Amino acid sequence: MIENNTILEIENLLDNKKIINSKILSNSFGINCVKIITEDNKKFIVKYYFHKNNEFNAIESEVDNLLFFNNKKYKYFPKIINSNKKYLIMSFIDNNNLQPNVTSDDLLNAIISLHSRNKSYYGFNFDTQIGGLKQINTKLQNWAEFYRDKRLNYIFELINKNNSMDKDINIKINFLLKKLENFIPNKPISSLLHGDLWEGNIMFKDQRFVAFIDPGSFYGHNELEVSYLRWFNPKFIDNNFLDKYNDQIKIDKYYLKYEPIYQLYYSLLNVYLWDRVYIKDVRKLLEKIKI
Repeated sequence: MIENNTILEIENLLDNKKIINSKILSNSFGINCVKIITEDNKKFIVKYYFHKNNEFNAIESEVDNLLFFNNKKYKYFPKIINSNKKYLIMSFIDNNNLQPNVTSDDLLNAIISLHSRNKSYYGFNFDTQIGGLKQINTKLQNWAEFYRDKRLNYIFELINKNNSMDKDINIKINFLLKKLENFIPNKPISSLLHGDLWEGNIMFKDQRFVAFIDPGSFYGHNELEVSYLRWFNPKFIDNNFLDKYNDQIKIDKYYLKYEPIYQLYYSLLNVYLWDRVYIKDVRKLLEKIKI
């Protein structure tokens, strides 16, 4: 149930159009995501905090991220209708989550369109968010340095601030961090990444791809995002996905050797954001890395 004062504040951002129907679609990381219908029968998606426990404003971060895509006229993201520090109102994208059983050309082309946009650095013009967590995007010239300092070590330290992981895992990850430049490419082509490209952030309508949502973008190694898709392994990422992707953007011949190192970041994120039960996934990936 949405509180009356919240309804009034949202209506004010919609030129005082009355909201006649609302439905909470999700409420995670202190943020409500709500579908609303106004008196003129228009549909919108609204995000706002119902509980905020840190200084970082993920709503503002998502506004900046979506504005980046809206201004670039990249069509696969929601359009911002209005926003302030408290609320983000977006266009509603019709979907029913009926997914295809194979990697469709429309989804693949949308991913390729993102990854084909390149920069000479790794990072972004501003910090973004993933699961409500701040992603630090300080621009660097070396990918191994960026991935170590702004991703792997950053989340690793956050986990150990709360509940230190098992000693053997800490030893292995610390070793990996010290030697990371020997395990992954140091200066691959820097590509525009969605930043949180898992099944829940890819929308379908009747088995056709329609949109990406909830970006946490930055410029980085495209194979990081490829590894994330393959790690979650939804049914629409089929066994031919890597070959289809490679036909348009070449995959490094050693990619499969360091793929688990990229997947390790997302596994650690799950430990921090959700539950320590995901430590078992961290162990499996460290076994694959063989350190």
